[in-house]
Amino acid sequence: MTRILYPIGIQNFERLREEGFVYVDKTRQIYELGQDGRYYFLSRPRRFGKSLLISTMEAYFSGRRELFKGLAIEQLEKEWTEYPVLRLDLNTAEYSADGALYAVLRRHLEDWESLYGGNYGDRSCEERFLHIVRLAYEKTGKKVVILVDEYDKPLLQTFGKDELQEKYRSQLKAFYSVLKTQDRYIRFAFLTGVTKFGKVSVFSDLNNLNDISMDARYSDICGISEEELHSYFEEPLHDVAHSIGCTYEDLCIRLKDQYDGYHFEVDAAGVYNPFSLLNALSKKSLKDYWFETGTPTVLVEALKLTDYDLSQLQDNEVDGQVLGSIDSWREDPIPLIYQSGYLTIKDYDQEFGIYTLTYPNREVRVGFTKFLMPHYLPRTGRGNTFAVNNFVKDVREGRVEAFMVRLQSLFANANNKIVGEMEKYFQNVLYLIFTMMGFYTEVERNTSYGCMDIVIKTKDYIYIIECKLDKSAQEALDQIEEKQYAAPFAADPRKLYKIGINFSSQTRGVNEYIIR
Repeated sequence: MTRILYPIGIQNFERLREEGFVYVDKTRQIYELGQDGRYYFLSRPRRFGKSLLISTMEAYFSGRRELFKGLAIEQLEKEWTEYPVLRLDLNTAEYSADGALYAVLRRHLEDWESLYGGNYGDRSCEERFLHIVRLAYEKTGKKVVILVDEYDKPLLQTFGKDELQEKYRSQLKAFYSVLKTQDRYIRFAFLTGVTKFGKVSVFSDLNNLNDISMDARYSDICGISEEELHSYFEEPLHDVAHSIGCTYEDLCIRLKDQYDGYHFEVDAAGVYNPFSLLNALSKKSLKDYWFETGTPTVLVEALKLTDYDLSQLQDNEVDGQVLGSIDSWREDPIPLIYQSGYLTIKDYDQEFGIYTLTYPNREVRVGFTKFLMPHYLPRTGRGNTFAVNNFVKDVREGRVEAFMVRLQSLFANANNKIVGEMEKYFQNVLYLIFTMMGFYTEVERNTSYGCMDIVIKTKDYIYIIECKLDKSAQEALDQIEEKQYAAPFAADPRKLYKIGINFSSQTRGVNEYIIR
């Protein structure tokens, strides 16, 4: 097999091309963007290739034709004009301390002033930027290209620090307003970020900014499509299948289930998470690579603050206007979770403008559930994952009494972990437990406010569980009988258990259960 250099963590286009790393060609779309418009914004999850996209644009607008040999844009572009490029990279600094954003902006401004002149060091950052754009145009005779990588990093790192975040918002708003006031000197501008703050904040002055985050034409400008997977990595796919001992067809199914499924508009082609996919191919192992690089704790803070029902995360319905901005994350965390890449578009009701969201793939569903568990459950023994493993072992071996004792003990240790209202807390804990169990057994849930009806199926056993709050375990068991929950399994040879559970808001735990 031909040796392939996978560009894992490579965000510099020049290095990627000169050192022979494989490059999934996105240059046709870059060319089209440059021809069709001037001001763009793109929101994509972290580790999705935004920085590489910005670096590729920088090389293109710098006239580096030699780097694009053999790529689509080589045949499309005839002039290869060298423009002055101002690239602002906000991705590499820590912004938790006051003054951090100013320091980063000042460093970039000083670098640009050394190239294009300017004696405005005593002015504000936005005024210095304004003059730099003009001076770059006057010195080169060419309009300026402005590229901003991770515009929202200072804002994401200051969630919960309202005063500092508002200060950063004001600074960025004034800085980015130069894109509009200096329009006559600007050839092209492209901003990327994980999230989109609404028009009432950072982008309020940029009504000329074209948001392509949910434009189907550019849905795969970051990420790897199904067609690209097989076009660029067909030989490695066969090699990985052989290495892990499965068929090529089975590997393709597993990769799709694990890493594919991101849809950034209705009916748009799905894309694979590039970071996880390239790691899986390089290391010949299907692990949760994206989650190993970190998950924003702000997501948990948003879920707790709104007392969110975790069972509603999958197949969540949200208004299209709300989905495009995270400014109201304290009232509704879903847009923030969607834009961060933990949910994706499943369907769209055009009549009412309602999107249905769901987890994009197994990596996200499993990883996000594991990430949430320590924030909602008390740690027991060697951790919550270990505790869930014991739950799974109990149900697989028919140890139903041990299962219930374990559940009872879990809540007994949870007094200091109550999050939000009592009913929602019980429901969220049960949702996490049974979702985790569902990765190893077959779990079906029908949820309603304040209770969860659960069916667990293993090779040898079936469990029907009904939960009540401040009632009785007998009432829960009676409901199983009255509604004939067991009827579909009458001819099933597996042993069936019916379990009624009552949770007490007074004791904050399981105060009674009955097994039959």
